[in-house]
Amino acid sequence: MAIFEYAPAPESRAVVDLQPAYGLFINGEFTDGSGPTFKTVNPATEEPLAEIATATSDDVDRAVQAARKAFGVWSALPGAERAKYLFRIARIIQERARELAVLESLDNGKPIRESRDVDLPLVAAHFFYYAGWADKLEYAGFGTKPLGVAGQVIPWNFPLLMLAWKIAPALACGNTVVLKPAETTPLSALWFADICRQADLPPGVVNIVTGAGETGAAVVAHPDVNKVAFTGSTEVGRLIARTVAGTDKKLTLELGGKAANIVFEDAALDQAVEGIVNGIFFNQGHVCCAGSRLLVQESVHDELLAALKRRMATLRVGDPLDKNTDVGAINSAAQLDKIRELSELGEAEGAERWSAPCELPDRGFWFAPTVFTGVAQSHAIARDEIFGPVLSVLTFRTPAEAVEKANNTPYGLSAGIWTEKGSRILWMADRLRAGVVWANTFNKFDPASPFGGYKESGYGREGGLLGLEAYLDV
Repeated sequence: MAIFEYAPAPESRAVVDLQPAYGLFINGEFTDGSGPTFKTVNPATEEPLAEIATATSDDVDRAVQAARKAFGVWSALPGAERAKYLFRIARIIQERARELAVLESLDNGKPIRESRDVDLPLVAAHFFYYAGWADKLEYAGFGTKPLGVAGQVIPWNFPLLMLAWKIAPALACGNTVVLKPAETTPLSALWFADICRQADLPPGVVNIVTGAGETGAAVVAHPDVNKVAFTGSTEVGRLIARTVAGTDKKLTLELGGKAANIVFEDAALDQAVEGIVNGIFFNQGHVCCAGSRLLVQESVHDELLAALKRRMATLRVGDPLDKNTDVGAINSAAQLDKIRELSELGEAEGAERWSAPCELPDRGFWFAPTVFTGVAQSHAIARDEIFGPVLSVLTFRTPAEAVEKANNTPYGLSAGIWTEKGSRILWMADRLRAGVVWANTFNKFDPASPFGGYKESGYGREGGLLGLEAYLDV
């Protein structure tokens, strides 16, 4: 049989005009930070991309005061006027989508196909969706009174999409924002600041402060912040919950996950294999709701695993800017170390490791798509969030056992069910303690659909009608 090779299909970097250094965005202007600068690097090559300012607590205070001043003007605007700004931002995002997609892949390491075809369309869609709500808040059932200044801290796995999830509903409801992007992926948030200026958004309505954990902590703890929204690790979520405890700040947390992707013997196995691959290898497994635990009915275990390994062997790992790439670079050296450590622990605990045969680049942060079989519920790789392209496989015999194993986790963000029986889907979904349950698909998102978790996966919902509640004085 002839073997077909994919010719390189690189996306041009020329569309992105990177400056050597970037400051903070406060009150509609870029300004210097008071802290030491740091570099953001391309995880695929370890090449420094730009120098980034660090916001100290004084800088955060400036940003919050700018947001507080702007709140009086922004919240007084009729909803239809706020909607015009959100529509304008959404259209500019669409117009600059190619530039933003390349930037996101450079800074984050995700394949350009995902940035271009998943992230950017959803970013624009969220602004369009909440622009539609801005003049209809009285019909949402949560009142129409905004909270004030929203302090928002977002992660590095979907930098621009998480920004959209947070900023769009906040502005639609009449709040102003101080947002801190992750220190390893600040560039798309700073590009968004430029989009705010291009859209003539009033100064101070959106402020972007960059830095590491201390900057985020200053945003969360600031006494003049009325609402805190955080997406990230459960560990940091606990710290934030302690910080706001005893204050009148409203809080939403979207934290870690260890989702079960459950395949029954009557499932369309080829379709399920695609869903499994999408569930764990999409965005290199850097997904809070990734289907990192595969629960397979015993009778189809061997057949499904053989098909899954065949499919994994075709995954192309490499240059994120190549349009043929399926799996890009791990976001940082620290994250790569964590993935390696937990994978080695999985082997030490007795699970059998199999990695897709692929040639990894010499430079950058890379990890081959990996599957563990012979996994027990007690293994760390079945309990802990690895946040990388690593799948743990467990088996079950009955639907009741599948539910028990799926729920045997401190997390509760998402789950997937693969079966041809609609009644079984409904029976399972009713019993799974997960905020989102996908049926015969995985990782499908829509701005009209709320997202969030149970237990240690956080509380509150983002997206949809329920996403407005977190930004209104109910």
